Amino acid sequence: MTPDQLSSAIAACLRDAVAAGDFEVDVPSEVRVERPKSREHGDWATNIALQLGKKAGLPPRRFAELLAERLAGIPGVESVDVAGPGFLNIRLDAAAAGELARTIVEAGEAYGTNEALVGHVVNMEFVSANPTGPLHIGHTRWAALGDSIARVLKASGAEVTREYYINDAGNQMNIFALSVYNRLHGLPVPDGGYPGEYIRELGDQVLRAHPGIRELTLEAAIPVIRQLAYEAQLKDIKATLADFGVEFDVYYSELELHSTGAVEDAVDRLRKQGHVDDVDGAVWLRTTDFGDDKDRVLIRANGEPTYFAADAAYYLSKKDRGFQEKIYLLGADHHGYVNRLKALAAAAGDDPERNIEVLIGQLMSVNGAKLSKRAGNIIELRDLIQWLGADALRYSLGRYPADSPMTIDPELLKRNTNDNPVFYVQYAHARSRAASVNAEEKGVRRSVFDASLLGHETENELLSHLGRFPSVVAQAASFREPHRVARHLELVAGAYHRWYSSCRVAPLATEPVEDVNRTRLWLNDATSQVLANGLGLLGVSAPEKM
Repeated sequence: MTPDQLSSAIAACLRDAVAAGDFEVDVPSEVRVERPKSREHGDWATNIALQLGKKAGLPPRRFAELLAERLAGIPGVESVDVAGPGFLNIRLDAAAAGELARTIVEAGEAYGTNEALVGHVVNMEFVSANPTGPLHIGHTRWAALGDSIARVLKASGAEVTREYYINDAGNQMNIFALSVYNRLHGLPVPDGGYPGEYIRELGDQVLRAHPGIRELTLEAAIPVIRQLAYEAQLKDIKATLADFGVEFDVYYSELELHSTGAVEDAVDRLRKQGHVDDVDGAVWLRTTDFGDDKDRVLIRANGEPTYFAADAAYYLSKKDRGFQEKIYLLGADHHGYVNRLKALAAAAGDDPERNIEVLIGQLMSVNGAKLSKRAGNIIELRDLIQWLGADALRYSLGRYPADSPMTIDPELLKRNTNDNPVFYVQYAHARSRAASVNAEEKGVRRSVFDASLLGHETENELLSHLGRFPSVVAQAASFREPHRVARHLELVAGAYHRWYSSCRVAPLATEPVEDVNRTRLWLNDATSQVLANGLGLLGVSAPEKM
């Protein structure tokens, strides 16, 4: 019996009690169950009687006693005790608890998925680095977190599109092209231009694609260089993200917003909503009507659209493409964007509390990281991957909330010891796979499953953690906090290592294969599956060997 199944059973008992006239109360759609602080109190506990007792006109303890009588009759429940002012402590019989192992193995990769967010259509925008240079340490955390958030959202039933907004418009692209042009001609870096060896590399790629580029005038060369260098740099960004295990469904061009008239159309649409003013030749959006600290210019007095106008067009594009929920993952230096983006959503006729969500993350640092030889003044993501490995980076970044500043210790991540969290979890998976291979070599097969044989205290602990996995995934999706998955995997790994030390899967050489060995193989393989599924949600591999 999983925690979710127990929760549903308690809700059913509540409905039966209401129908029988035991008490009158509105039954919640979900009853929360959790592990008691002491395992001596049972396998699961709920405070539902404290929540509903007074509403039913009963002392919570009396409410709990009435409910306990019904709970005790649920198949698989061994006992129900009322504690304190009305807590219900529930103990499952070994068979009911152990049945979970077979459930997990049979579900396979689907175990942990849930329907908490079915019907949600989400646009998840993250990274969105300017295509004027390589990805660096400032993008690393958002790439890992954004991808993991998208994964737990999908695992919870949401329809998710990962989107990268390409800032390929504006003067920065001209400066980028001029930087490449100057390098091709042996000229110094222009004012405000881009230094670094990667500019020379881009120049070489431009030259290969257009051998006569040096013979063109500056005016003729810049558009060609801008396009070719941009394409080469975007290709490099995509390759680095792929090495990091991050794929995007959509790469959306800012330049396209301008070239298709989407920016002007956005201004017209906002004007029709009644929130646009013309002041001193400029066009303003009254975002202060919706809590922003000041109104925002859409079109300058000289007729040029602002960045905010492009933001407005981009938001409306997401709305037009059918995304009910739009999630933006931004760095700490973009904190001021929160109110203006929410105000923009409201001005567009959306609900800023439901249709847009802006997640602000804190920066990360890596002890001992070196500046890129290619870029000169940044720490490149590609160098971090080569140095520490994508798995170590992804897991380390995934086990902390986005709003928590963090420093990565490379020496820790390189150690094959239990104090290295990614090693600890990956080793548990590899150990479980080795145990499965060893058991099968000794003739142990999953031909018999007797859940009542899984009664050892370490088996109870391991099963309880495996059972909580789907609810942890659902919570990670609801709160946009994939670190909940990482921390839970560490609990599973710890419980597995303790079980492995106490309970043999394969018999000793002199012992026959018994049903307890066959049943434990189910539990072993169930643990493998949960660890693999959880690591997958973090974008981390589940190695067969370490």
